[in-house]
Amino acid sequence: QVLADYRSYVDCQDKVDALYRTPEEWTAKAMLNITHMGYFSSDRTVREYAQKIWYIHKTQL
Repeated sequence: QVLADYRSYVDCQDKVDALYRTPEEWTAKAMLNITHMGYFSSDRTVREYAQKIWYIHKTQL
């Protein structure tokens, strides 16, 4: 099963490689990707896990 989709992986990587060779288009797509990611912060994520899943609170050092 590991190699079941290898061909599609290689095909997709070829497209990525071709896109990377066009810096303006690559940059535009990268910027769109970043703007569509939404709000994410590893600090926020860890804080939410601590509060809502582990039921622990921040301590002062």
